Amino acid sequence: MVFITCLFFGYIVASAGSITPSFLNLTVVKFSLKSGRKSAFYLIGGFATVLFFQANIGAYLSSVLMENSEYITIIQQIGTVILILLSINFFRMYFTSKKKIKKVEIDKSKAYLHGIGMALLNTFAIPFYFTSISLLIGLGYFEYSIQNSLYFSIGSTAGSFSLYALYATVASKIEHKLTYIATKMDFILGCLTGVVGIGNVIYLLFFK
Repeated sequence: MVFITCLFFGYIVASAGSITPSFLNLTVVKFSLKSGRKSAFYLIGGFATVLFFQANIGAYLSSVLMENSEYITIIQQIGTVILILLSINFFRMYFTSKKKIKKVEIDKSKAYLHGIGMALLNTFAIPFYFTSISLLIGLGYFEYSIQNSLYFSIGSTAGSFSLYALYATVASKIEHKLTYIATKMDFILGCLTGVVGIGNVIYLLFFK
């Protein structure tokens, strides 16, 4: 029963995180448009490999920090700086990249390694898993252990892979619509990270 529960929550949490706009979703869409669905699946495989370990790290940190709440403010401050830097970077990419998308064949092994590299740069994953698992622990739905963390990570890997695979599949079917979305995604992500970053600054300055 614990195995199924951890798998279920891992799948749900990862699916919820993967369906929201992020540079990983955008990369999947771009890969599918440029190199086809097969290369996109290898890219997603790279994502999933790293996300498995990121979910484990997030689970471990949540168990530690739930018992040492004095570190949470420091993490919020670091996260705020990262969000603002990401926002600046997304706006930079939007205003400097105006090239038309062209299909370019990419070797499958390179796509997998590219996926690993992109997932390692995803600074949202560990804080997202940390926050989600902390909430589950607080509600009494999750109790940290190495075994439970492993089950959760398997479920989260499956959830992420499923959602990213859906992006790759949809990209190949409605290419003309997603091409337009892809050109605007950096701007959207810049706005989202900027708003959250500014919100965190206001919270830390006036409500902490």
